This record gives sequence, C-alpha cells and structure tokens, in this order.
Amino acid sequence: MKKQELYNAIVDYFTREMPDVDTELEYGSPFQLLVAVILSAQCTDKRVNMVTPALFRDYSTAEEMAEATPEVISEYVKSVSYPNNKAKHLVGMAQMLVNEYGGEVPSDLDDLVRLPGVGRKTANVVQAVVFGKSAMAVDTHIFRVSHRLGLVGDKAKTPYAVEKELVKYFPAEIIPKAHHWLLLHGRYVCQARTPKCGKCGLTGLCKYFRSV
Repeated sequence: MKKQELYNAIVDYFTREMPDVDTELEYGSPFQLLVAVILSAQCTDKRVNMVTPALFRDYSTAEEMAEATPEVISEYVKSVSYPNNKAKHLVGMAQMLVNEYGGEVPSDLDDLVRLPGVGRKTANVVQAVVFGKSAMAVDTHIFRVSHRLGLVGDKAKTPYAVEKELVKYFPAEIIPKAHHWLLLHGRYVCQARTPKCGKCGLTGLCKYFRSV
C-alpha cells in the first residue's frame, strides 16, 4: 500500500469511528485553553481539568492573571507537574498578552511561541482548536501512533519531523481532526506499554501489529 493510500484509509476509519472529536481539556475562552494546554505538559488532561475550575473562577482572563503572582497561581496548580515553573509561565504569558496583544490570544505561530511556556506543540494546539488552522501538534501519543501505524518513516525521530510528514499527507482540512484522532487513539487504544490491539480496528493497516 502506498503511503497516501494508507493515510486515506486511516482518514476513512476515523471519519466513521470518531466523526466528532475535540480536545478533552475544559475551557471557556481561547485564553483559558492556552492556560490549560500549558498546564497539560507532562500531565494528564484529567488532572488539568481538576485544577482549572478554581483557577478560571478567580483568574478567567489574561488581565486578571497578569495581576497575580506566580506564588498565588502555584497554589491553584500545585497538583500538576512542575507547578512552580508553570505558574511563572502563566503569569508571564498573561502579562505579555496584556502588554503586547491587548489581552487577546494571537493566532500566528510566531506570536504564540513568543509567549512564556508556549512551545510549538502548544501553539499548534491553540491554532487548530481555537482558530481551525491546519496545524498538527505532536505529543507523545501522536508520535508513538504515527510510527506504529507506519504514517511516518523511521527517520522521523523528532516531533517536528513527524509533524512535517503528517501535514504533508493529511488533507489540510482534516488536520485539526487528525490531531485528535491520533491523540485519542494513543491515549485509549494504542497505549505505550500495553497496546490494546484486540480492540483496535486498524490492525489490518498497522505496521506495529504485523511485526509482533
């Protein structure tokens, strides 16, 4: 099977099985999604969703969070990974939004990655989820699933290399959904230690399954 045919088959499968997908992070505005994605680094969405209700109750906008201190914010997020660093990033991010972007989350990749705590993956999540752009955020789940399915070659050893290959073959309008498809498949089916191949509808296409 040619690579484009594989991608087409993957799209057909997920279009049937997961027609409506979105992030599992809970948020009420672009700013709140950006906060949640920053907090989700090396942390589960479930944990983030446990701490953000109180945080967003008291600091729902960039203007409000910009007036806080990292010490105060860290108390809200102390149960996530690296709470002190993330609290500093959140306050610094909010202050930059207020000072340079009128308190609004920018849609441009270069602007997003200037913000404290925002790397390429976080910026791509915001671009795709908030602005509907054809941006592919590659986390550990997507990296793993892409290799196992054979969507990317063995030479794609970095998240950016995986991103470039996925963007090349997925139709542009599908990319925001494809991010969620691969992520959720990795989170719940194609897990790192014990992939649930018996429950997977992609085994007939899967490079990993053929090798075990």
